[in-house]
Amino acid sequence: MHIVVCIKQVPDSGQIRVHPVTNTIMRQGVPTIINPYDLFALEEALRLKDKLGATVTVLTMGPPTAADSLRKALTFGADRAVLLTDRYFAGSDTLATSFALSMALKKVAEEFGKPEIIFTGKQTIDGDTAQVGPGIAKRLDYNQLTYISRIVETDLDGGTIRVERRAEGGLQVLETKLPVLITMLEASNEMRRGSIENALIAARADVVTWNAQAVGIEDLTKCGLRGSPTIVKKVFAPTARTEKAQIVEAEGKADARAAALVEAIFAKAPAVESDLLENAAQHYV
Repeated sequence: MHIVVCIKQVPDSGQIRVHPVTNTIMRQGVPTIINPYDLFALEEALRLKDKLGATVTVLTMGPPTAADSLRKALTFGADRAVLLTDRYFAGSDTLATSFALSMALKKVAEEFGKPEIIFTGKQTIDGDTAQVGPGIAKRLDYNQLTYISRIVETDLDGGTIRVERRAEGGLQVLETKLPVLITMLEASNEMRRGSIENALIAARADVVTWNAQAVGIEDLTKCGLRGSPTIVKKVFAPTARTEKAQIVEAEGKADARAAALVEAIFAKAPAVESDLLENAAQHYV
């Protein structure tokens, strides 16, 4: 069984800076880490490796320095690391990123065997879009299971997987056929500690490095800024409110306290009361 985990090296969220002209994240001089959500995906892959004897490949797209995050993943127990790096990928939005990664995953399948499962984190802390995982699944024609909190059962003989998915209002139990792409939720597991043996292996390991040409990307207009239709118009910090919150104190039962709160709102914003009365009159004419 072959499992691929897509990870991303991201700037430490406490030290992110935004370019004032391009509105893109400035990564130079900012400490980087493995996207925290991707660690839940990696741990789940490693658990399946322990249980089923799978081979785990970690894949990332980024600058040459992203190899550091791949080596970190190897210290946790991953078997192989692949870096997709090329200056043509700079400035990629989620559409361009999912295209490049899907091409790299096709190359992974050719070189190391088709993955039955592709894991990603639910989103990244520098983008928060949750679009890349589903974008990859669509391009590769994989079934997709998003916001997964637990792998219930993996049946290799039957080629199926059953999972628990956190949904609005409850928990869903879903089953689908392999191959599948899974995005893991936060707090779905706890990342293991890397062993000294794996750390030594990671230090000596060769990171497979591919550029756009190596993975068969011929149309470079689909990559980087040229292949990214998303445009950030403006980045700004919200203006801090000068007005403090008002505390409404009321005694009695819930109905009495609610009535006191409504009266306080109407006193503060008389237009709200008049708008509600007008809307009510329109509906009951």
